[in-house]
Amino acid sequence: MPPAPPSPRTSTFADPAALMRIRSLELRARTVVEGYWKGLHRSPRHGFSAEFAEYRQYVPGDDIRYLDWKVLARRDKSFIRKFREETNLRCHILLDLSRSMDYGSLSYTKLEYARTLAATLAVFLHQQGDEIGLLTFDEVARDYLPPRHRSGHLHAILAALGRPALGKSAALHAPVEAILSRGRMRGLVFVISDYLTPLDELKAPLAALAACGHDVTLLQTLDPAEIHFTFDAAVNFEDLESGRVLPADPDQVRAGYLKKFNAHQQGLKSLCDPLGVLHHLLPTDRPLETALHAYFSDRHSRGPTVARTRST
Repeated sequence: MPPAPPSPRTSTFADPAALMRIRSLELRARTVVEGYWKGLHRSPRHGFSAEFAEYRQYVPGDDIRYLDWKVLARRDKSFIRKFREETNLRCHILLDLSRSMDYGSLSYTKLEYARTLAATLAVFLHQQGDEIGLLTFDEVARDYLPPRHRSGHLHAILAALGRPALGKSAALHAPVEAILSRGRMRGLVFVISDYLTPLDELKAPLAALAACGHDVTLLQTLDPAEIHFTFDAAVNFEDLESGRVLPADPDQVRAGYLKKFNAHQQGLKSLCDPLGVLHHLLPTDRPLETALHAYFSDRHSRGPTVARTRST
């Protein structure tokens, strides 16, 4: 199993508000990836893709980085640690472009945070040598870029991430069908959304992905006000997807809202766990580097599930 990543050192991470002031999406993403690697005591070249397999006798010319120094000190014999490497993973990033993603109580919206998260994953995986694809969606599948790793493909993905949120609602059936209809090769699937949708609409598409052997991670981006209901004055609440306006006194509805919100979150977890789907809640005031840390911590705890292997 790969070595566990150390705990994130939040002080080294980029403040999301400052990060969102960077106009270039690519520069934002590269800033996050660089900050992530600075938070680890490990080179990305020898990261989480290596899984220990066995020992063999050292021969002249072997890379001494893989020499087991403890065995050498204890037995005065030189052994090389052989590894299986995860190689050429196929990765799909699905991004929700429905209008509910356009909400934000901060200086930026959930969508801007989610775009930056998607770009960060794309840059990170591209640096790892993986094939990356993108599918944007609302009530239907929108832009689709199949997984590739070649010159110009990363820039095409970053350009597609800049599309505005125009869809009235989000439905996962269409993007999942678009992925499965283009082949059954297993891969990583990241779905970025606020998941403010009926849970019974998520079960079938997630089950379909899991049944095909995909390693699925749900990344839920929510504004802090949506999580904690921090409104303190009477206000009109507008549903960005339906246009419905509802006047309310926050003090009177807060307890009921939080009860329903927490039940929804528990239901989402109960839906994901039996399918082996990972779920991470990412408040938009949280440094984006922690999303990478959380993902790799989970992959370490359960081990890689979709990698092809080769010995080195």
